[in-house]
Amino acid sequence: MKHVCKRAAGTGLILWGLLTLQSCATLDKMASVLANLKRLQFKISDVTDFRLAGIDIGGKSALTQFSAMDALSLVRAFTSKNLPAAFVLNLQVVNPNNGAAGAPQTTSTLSSLECRLLIDGKQTVTGNIDHPFEIPGTGQATLVPIRLSLNLFEFFGDKRYEDLINLALALGGASRNPSHVALDAQPSVVTPLGSITYPGRIMIVDKEFR
Repeated sequence: MKHVCKRAAGTGLILWGLLTLQSCATLDKMASVLANLKRLQFKISDVTDFRLAGIDIGGKSALTQFSAMDALSLVRAFTSKNLPAAFVLNLQVVNPNNGAAGAPQTTSTLSSLECRLLIDGKQTVTGNIDHPFEIPGTGQATLVPIRLSLNLFEFFGDKRYEDLINLALALGGASRNPSHVALDAQPSVVTPLGSITYPGRIMIVDKEFR
């Protein structure tokens, strides 16, 4: 009976040793992947589907291009201190883990992008993506839309009516100039190592990938 117990104990030690070695190898591999894992890179592409007080302003560049009825609706919205704007802010997202320089090619899933919208440097509303987006490690940009809405008067009520309309036109009109906006964001991604939330926030702009 003692010999059986000794053999069982010996077998148990061997199994424990093998499992420990395997676990260490797995941990080393995970640590290596984590060390080589590069963060996703973000850049603002453009603004689309901009509606101001329910009016589509795409293609317009001046107040004179609005119909009389639309112009009246905008004036009423301004005087009531409720000038709702809704639009889509499109981001380009690149996964630099493309297998170059000996690092493994990795597909990451952008599971969350908690963010705050800045317009001309002023913090406004918060937002997030509607659903997860898979970002393949190909080095090619993936388009990720974020739907946002806010009352422009709440944040820019100190501006004149004409200036406020021109701001909206600069954002979502004919020029669709994304230089007026930025995102203060904290991404969360799902990788082969599990879910990772960036430890710090990043400022996403239109001039460069960050």
